Amino acid sequence: MNQKARPGVRTVLAGALLAMLALGAHAQNAAVANEPTMASPQVLQQQLDAQDREIQRLKQAVAEQEARQRALRQTLQRALGQEVAPAQASTVAESESRPVRVGVAPSVEPQPPAMANLFEQPGILTPRNQLVLEPSVQYAYSSSNRVALVGYTIIPALLIGLIDVREIKRNTLTGAVTARYGLTSRFEVEGKVPYVYRSDSTISREYALGAASDKVFGAQGKALGDIEMAARYQLTDGSDTRPYLIGGLRFKARTGKDPFDVETDCITRCDGPDAGTGLPLSLPTGSGFYSLQPSLTWLLPSDPAVFFGGISYTHNFKRRNISRLVRAGQREFIGTVEPGGVIGLNFGMGLALNERASFSMGVELNSVGRTKQNGQVVAGSVRTQLASLLMGYSYRYNDKTSFNVSVGAGLTRDTPDLSINFRMPRSF
Repeated sequence: MNQKARPGVRTVLAGALLAMLALGAHAQNAAVANEPTMASPQVLQQQLDAQDREIQRLKQAVAEQEARQRALRQTLQRALGQEVAPAQASTVAESESRPVRVGVAPSVEPQPPAMANLFEQPGILTPRNQLVLEPSVQYAYSSSNRVALVGYTIIPALLIGLIDVREIKRNTLTGAVTARYGLTSRFEVEGKVPYVYRSDSTISREYALGAASDKVFGAQGKALGDIEMAARYQLTDGSDTRPYLIGGLRFKARTGKDPFDVETDCITRCDGPDAGTGLPLSLPTGSGFYSLQPSLTWLLPSDPAVFFGGISYTHNFKRRNISRLVRAGQREFIGTVEPGGVIGLNFGMGLALNERASFSMGVELNSVGRTKQNGQVVAGSVRTQLASLLMGYSYRYNDKTSFNVSVGAGLTRDTPDLSINFRMPRSF
C-alpha cells in the first residue's frame, strides 16, 4: 500500500518543484524587465535626428519672425512720410549666419528711418535710381515795431529832435519744386527752383513834425528766387545705440532779383527828412550773394520714435564794386560787402501715430554774423539770433505720395512770427 502510494507523492513533489521554479523564473523576468536598459546607438541617432529637426523648425520660425519684423519696419517708415526701398527677403541660411537684432530692420545696406520733414535737409536718403519730385508752398509772416529818437534831451522828459515810430508787416509766399535723385543707396543729389512773392507794409508817424495821421508805405516783389543745389551722403550705419550720420553740402546761387538792383526811395543818401524814406520801391526775391553750406545730420531710431538733429554753417561770399539804385536812375556806390556767416543748429523728435500718420517736433536755431562793408563792420550791425519752434505732420496717401505740413513759431524778435510749409513728395 505504501509502496503504491510513493509514485503519487513523487509526482506531487515534482509538480510543486516545477511550480516553484516557474514562479522564480517569472519573478526574475519581471525584475529584469523593470531594470533600466542601455539605449542602443540606433536609438540615440534617432533622438539626435529628432532634435535636429526641432532646431530647424525653430530656426524657420525665427526667420519668419524676422521677415514679419522687417515688413513692420517698412510700414512704419512709410507712415512717417517717406518712400523706402523694399528690403530683400531673408533666407534661412542668412538667419543662421547672423543674429537677429530687435528693432533694426536687417538689410544689405541699412538706411536711416524716415520722418516728417521740418527743416531744409530731409532725414532719409532717396533710394538708388529713384526720383522724388516735391512741390511745396511756404508762407511766412513777420511784424516788428521800432521807435527811433533822433535829437538830444534837456531833461529826461523833454526831447529836442525827431521821434519816428515805425511798424513793419511782411508777408512772403514761396512756391518751389524740388527734385531729388538717388545715385546710390547712400548718395543723392538735389535741385530746388523757388518762385517768391513778397509784400511789405510800413506804417510810420513822425510825431515831432506834427504829423496827425499815419503814413503807409507799401512795396511788393515777385520773381524767380535763388536756385539751390545740394548733395548728401550717408557716412555711417546706425543701430539702436549708434546714430546714422549724413553729410551734406548745399550751394545757393543768386538768380533771384538782386536787392542792390531794386530802386530805393532816396534822392541822394536819405540824410534829411525830405530826401525820401530810404525804403525800396519794389522788393527783392533773392539774397544777392552766393553761399555755400556744409552740414551734418544725425538720426537715432528708438521705436516708435526717431530722434534727429543737425549742425551747419553757411558762408556768404563777398561782392565787390557794389552800387545800389536810387530814384531817377541814379547809382550810389557802396563798395565791397561781405555778409556774416550763419551758424545753424536743430534738433527734434519724430513719432509714428499709426501706419499712415506721423508727428514731429523740433527747434531750429541760427546765429547770423555781422555784415562788413569795405572791410569794416557796418555801423549798427549786430549778431542776430533766430530761433523757431516747429511742428510737423505727415500722412502717407499711398506707396508713392505723401503729404507733409509743418508750422513754425518765432521765439525771438527777429524770427518770422509764423511760418507754414506744405510739401507733397512723390516718388517715381
